[in-house]
Amino acid sequence: MKKLLLAFVMTCCVGSAWAADAPALGPAASIKGKVLEVLDAESFVYLRLQTKDGETWAVVAKAPVKKGAEVTIDNVTTMTNFESKKLNRKFDQVVFGSIAMSGTGAAAGGDMAAIHPGIAKTADVGDVKVAKASGPNAHTVADIVSRKADFKDKAVAVRGKVVKFTGGVLGKNWIHLRDGSGSASDGSNDILVTTTDEAKIGDVVLVQGVVHLDRDFGSGYSYRVLIEEASVKR
Repeated sequence: MKKLLLAFVMTCCVGSAWAADAPALGPAASIKGKVLEVLDAESFVYLRLQTKDGETWAVVAKAPVKKGAEVTIDNVTTMTNFESKKLNRKFDQVVFGSIAMSGTGAAAGGDMAAIHPGIAKTADVGDVKVAKASGPNAHTVADIVSRKADFKDKAVAVRGKVVKFTGGVLGKNWIHLRDGSGSASDGSNDILVTTTDEAKIGDVVLVQGVVHLDRDFGSGYSYRVLIEEASVKR
């Protein structure tokens, strides 16, 4: 996790000049605060936060965060004497991290495509209605998302349609699966699956894997519920 976070920090600092003094990296932590100011820096945003300990600047992967929002920044790393060429501004201290997720993986109202430009967005595959898988471990997408605590660290089987596929990120392929169950309003209609298998948008597949909760991979990849170590069969 520390390596992933450091990679995120180094990526963020491309195009930025370091001050003469080496930056100090603090321990991973979380901070909470109200957004007082938002500065756009292409793939990242700088947030001036009012926290219980005073004001601080935080840098996160780009997400639709608005002034006045209450946010939590996870996996915090502190850097001092930081200069951003993108903003043409120096900061005595900034913290780098990822915004805590809501729902099944939406970052402050966005998703992986919003956080990381260039990643495929969810495809419009029309109405989705896929028959439930059979067997003792078979469940619908809505079952798992809505009752996620019941499925923690348990093997499940889900049949659904691939609505988004992102390959080769953090050594995994990332699939968003829908079967027609659940609701888009609360995110219970969509579940994320990580696998080494391939799939194409529009494929109807049977996924078998293990449900994990509150997974944070760093670099903005953080999810409340997902299926990992999955096999994908058509």
